[in-house]
Amino acid sequence: MRKISTRDLSELEVVNICNGEKIGYPTEYEIDLDCGQILSIVVSRCEGFAWFGGRNDIVIKWDKIECVGEDAILVKLAGSECYSCDSKKSRKKR
Repeated sequence: MRKISTRDLSELEVVNICNGEKIGYPTEYEIDLDCGQILSIVVSRCEGFAWFGGRNDIVIKWDKIECVGEDAILVKLAGSECYSCDSKKSRKKR
């Protein structure tokens, strides 16, 4: 079994294998505490000045991750398979 810390995971660039786009780096993780699994990663994409609201976070479900390698996290995403945190905020908090 391979293991990686969230700190090391955060240093790997996320790349979409469907179009070759470099999405960014994981900044947050959604974890199911009952079973101890990562459900999704959040990639922050800053546009302009982040402190003026220029942040555009993308949530990628864990089942869309194809491979976690030594240099990158490869994901397979069509346009509608990731969503921004704006739509996530509208979901109920548990």
